[in-house]
Amino acid sequence: MSLLPGLLDSPEHTAAVSVGIGPLSVDDVVAVARRDAPVIIEREARAAVAASRRIIDALATDESPHYGISTGFGALASTYIAADKRAQLQRSLIRSHAAGSGADVERESVRALMLLRISTLLTGRTGIRLSTVETYVALLNAGITPVVREYGSLGCSGDLAPLAHCALALMGEGTVRDRSGVLMPASEALAAAGIEPVLLAEKEGLALVNGTDGMLGQLSLAIHDLRMLLSSADVAAAMSVEALLGTDAVFADDLAALRPQAGQRLSAANIRRMLADSPIVASHRGPGHTVVQDAYSLRCAPQVHGAARDTVDHAALVAERELASAVDNPVVTLDGRVESNGNFHGAPVAYVLDFLAIVVADVASMSERRTDRMLDPARSHGLPAFLASDAGVDSGLMIAQYTAAGIVSELKRLAVPSSVDSIPSSAMQEDHVSMGWAGARKLRRAIDGLGRVLAIEVMTAARALDLRAPLVPGPGTGAVLDRVRREIEGPGPDRFLSPEIEAVVAAVQSGGILAAAVARLGALD
Repeated sequence: MSLLPGLLDSPEHTAAVSVGIGPLSVDDVVAVARRDAPVIIEREARAAVAASRRIIDALATDESPHYGISTGFGALASTYIAADKRAQLQRSLIRSHAAGSGADVERESVRALMLLRISTLLTGRTGIRLSTVETYVALLNAGITPVVREYGSLGCSGDLAPLAHCALALMGEGTVRDRSGVLMPASEALAAAGIEPVLLAEKEGLALVNGTDGMLGQLSLAIHDLRMLLSSADVAAAMSVEALLGTDAVFADDLAALRPQAGQRLSAANIRRMLADSPIVASHRGPGHTVVQDAYSLRCAPQVHGAARDTVDHAALVAERELASAVDNPVVTLDGRVESNGNFHGAPVAYVLDFLAIVVADVASMSERRTDRMLDPARSHGLPAFLASDAGVDSGLMIAQYTAAGIVSELKRLAVPSSVDSIPSSAMQEDHVSMGWAGARKLRRAIDGLGRVLAIEVMTAARALDLRAPLVPGPGTGAVLDRVRREIEGPGPDRFLSPEIEAVVAAVQSGGILAAAVARLGALD
């Protein structure tokens, strides 16, 4: 089944995702977050949840204080809470922690967060009641999305505010959107779906908010999107190499093998396949061609794209470990202890979110440089200035490059790490935080920017290839050129350019550009 965004099966044909003690995958997250795949609780998980809850119920009657069960939270952990106030304690925790501010977080990110919290709850390590998890699953399956705000999480102790907004909806409070996106009170949405609000018991408030689910959900979506976009970057680079009369010799597999970097070899293979059997490449392969070496933005594309691929693979390894985790504090151990721990700290996820923002900026920067070369008659090997129909009267794609440059500049700012910053909170009890949520938010914006920069390169290369007529591109690049021409016209007098850019952006970000190459050549790495 294809996993390209926009080319996925419709929700009604999406298989259910079983959630239990075993780990979820990135593909599971994508299926639930983007395609509304229904969630099913595994039978073994039901037993594990019930067993851990019996431990919490026993401790609730113990006269000794136990964190999160009969005490306050954070800096108030030493405050004992009487039994008749513990339900109020849980409600107060959720209400006070639902303190986000700013614009709504997009639906898919909230759904990913909800799924991952459910996954941790079903490990049987949190002490949640089974009925509470079942209600959470019902909320997700009903398509009800709590309103989560842009700001509020420091990434430690987990994504507290975003998770609290979701827990608030579980209680029938706060604001949500229904499956159609209509904003309404949570109480109305739950009533319409036939869902009874939850009255939280001991420990449940902590179990619902103490995790890295927000940053991890967004990391999972980012990994999925970047794998598609980095293959699309190989496609774009091949089109530019061809349009600029570059050589394909540098992408030979034996040359890539001299430096055993896995991602580099895969990217080189993709570009080589895209350029195979190209009449344009063949036209300047003889001894009469005087260009000895292509510029770095052409020749070194596999090295940069490949290093980005390797970074995504590292991020995927971290994500897989986190997806297999039971992140809560305190946690119920297999031998029945209830122990405080620091597993909620978001550092592992925060670091790779920052790493990915760096490589996104660099891949986009190289793409913009290739675009610029195609527009400069001093470097484009015979193409008209700015690929204009009548240079001087027409400006061609001059300002499209400005747009790409502006985005790249923004991506460089977004590449500044969030995880190196830490602002203490909770009266210095939480004196080092990960800022992983901020890293996830800026990475999401960066990935959008990368798709736009690649789209401008694809659009520019498509026009340049048309201008090489009567020479024609190879089968792979030709298929992509045909796909672009389904969206926008070929060379000609200046036209309103913004809609054309947006059309190609949509084709890149939906996976349509990559799909065109794959349809002609078979799967690319």
